[in-house]
Amino acid sequence: MAYAASTDDSVRPMTGEEKKVIFASSLGTVFEWYDFYLYGSLSAVIAKQFFSGVNPTAAFIFALMAFAAGFAVRPFGALMFGRLGDMIGRKYTFLVTILIMGLSTFIVGILPNYATIGIAAPIILIGLRLLQGLALGGEYGGAATYVAEHAPHGRRGNYTSWIQTTATLGLFLSLLVILGCRVSMAPEDFDAWGWRIPFLISIVLLGVSVWIRLMLNESPAFKRMKDEGKHSKAPLTESFARWPNLKIVLLALFGLVAGQAVVWYTGQFYALFFLTQTLKVDAQAANLMIAGSLLIGTPFFVIFGTLSDRIGRKPIIMAGLALACLTYFPIFKAITHYANPALEEAIATSPVVVTADPNECSFQFNPVGTSQFTSSCDIAKSALVRRGIPYSNEAAAPGTVATIRVGSTAIPSYSAVPAAGTAVSLSHGPATAVPAADAKAAGAAFDKGLGDALKAANYPAKADPARVDTVMVVALLSILVLYVTMVYGPIAAMLVELFPTKIRYTSMSLPYHIGNGWFGGFLPTTSFAIVAATGDIYSGLWYPIAIAAGTFVIGMLFVRETKDVDIYEHD
Repeated sequence: MAYAASTDDSVRPMTGEEKKVIFASSLGTVFEWYDFYLYGSLSAVIAKQFFSGVNPTAAFIFALMAFAAGFAVRPFGALMFGRLGDMIGRKYTFLVTILIMGLSTFIVGILPNYATIGIAAPIILIGLRLLQGLALGGEYGGAATYVAEHAPHGRRGNYTSWIQTTATLGLFLSLLVILGCRVSMAPEDFDAWGWRIPFLISIVLLGVSVWIRLMLNESPAFKRMKDEGKHSKAPLTESFARWPNLKIVLLALFGLVAGQAVVWYTGQFYALFFLTQTLKVDAQAANLMIAGSLLIGTPFFVIFGTLSDRIGRKPIIMAGLALACLTYFPIFKAITHYANPALEEAIATSPVVVTADPNECSFQFNPVGTSQFTSSCDIAKSALVRRGIPYSNEAAAPGTVATIRVGSTAIPSYSAVPAAGTAVSLSHGPATAVPAADAKAAGAAFDKGLGDALKAANYPAKADPARVDTVMVVALLSILVLYVTMVYGPIAAMLVELFPTKIRYTSMSLPYHIGNGWFGGFLPTTSFAIVAATGDIYSGLWYPIAIAAGTFVIGMLFVRETKDVDIYEHD
């Protein structure tokens, strides 16, 4: 690629046409992210509405998996729409993506639930999630490429950073709409039908977005290239079947985007899950605190994007990855301290230990809800996971019935004979299993004993609102968002600059959506499973730390700086 000398374009004011391009692309993308994030923000309600045929723990995990399904197909959307964008143009491609996204979201708002149409409800819901993922897979690459190809040399970091704000603003908008609905009606009404309103509102946002995008002209770089007959006839082949470009795709994925993705989703989604599912903070209060941190942090997308035009993209992104790796554990422990100090105190004074035969313990992750965990170890751990109680593990002799020790109080578990016709966990438990007829009574006695022991040890059933230090929690969440802005603010410009114009849409979209769709999108589910398996409420952080650390090493060693690249070079 050629390198351009500095020009006056880097200091001149933004033109009216450029402002329109940024505003139209950003606003349309905000609406798309709003549509996509509604599902994640309402996953607990959706679990009750569409996955009520399974137990509550499995329903929540199933809802997270359905959320992740939208991320799983994003790379395929990147291939499909990236190819169209490089062949027919940026403008028309992301008109199609926003139509698919908006209509899919609206249909969720009118979709009958499990109680009404049975198994068809979750099947249709997952189908709509897949359509949303395909659409979003084609959206980001188009918007980022379109804005970057309108930006003057020396200003691409600043111009594209406005696109980077859209994901956070979309989440912020979805949280505000959800909160508005929650405070305007009774909780039971919101859970019954009020949750549909944010989805139905999206049809208005869709109309506005389509109108705005119809006002746009095609990217000048693409138009010039197509007029010269130099546009790609086979962008997939040129992007991924030729080693020089495939090598850049792989470096973009493993040396930039994978780490950016896990830092982003940890700072926004996992932080919300941690507050509500682990620390048992009231959902409305947790959403308000997340919204406050996003409001504080969002301007830094533009600040770091603009700074990257001066000092480079790579130093800022790598610094964000390093800070995340070094500080995630202390930050999340501090969040526990300020959001639910009673839980922290109970853990310190009366730690919970599960003593069990290791061969009797199964992996506590059952996304389809078809298995019964019947061993005494599985029953004990399931009871603790449901309550959000952290625990440590202690090995016992083979055949020993599992015991939960809360401080100095021991509560023996029990093994149950599985009901006929159901799958069972791989661990079968001791031979002295409680018959199905007596399992209900045994379960009630066990739950009461455990509940009494936890209460006596001052383990809180939920976070006490009077003891939540909102200012400190928002400050800590804002630090997490600051890391997000460091890794995400400059990355659109960097991805655009890595690839030639004729295959840019396709080449940058795939690594971006594999990184964000797979490494990032599966983060909540993966971390939830790690916590459920280990009993350590912080162990889920090892996943983003490991990915971010690997990306930091690869990025520092192999990814080059791109801020001075001439993106109009397309030969």
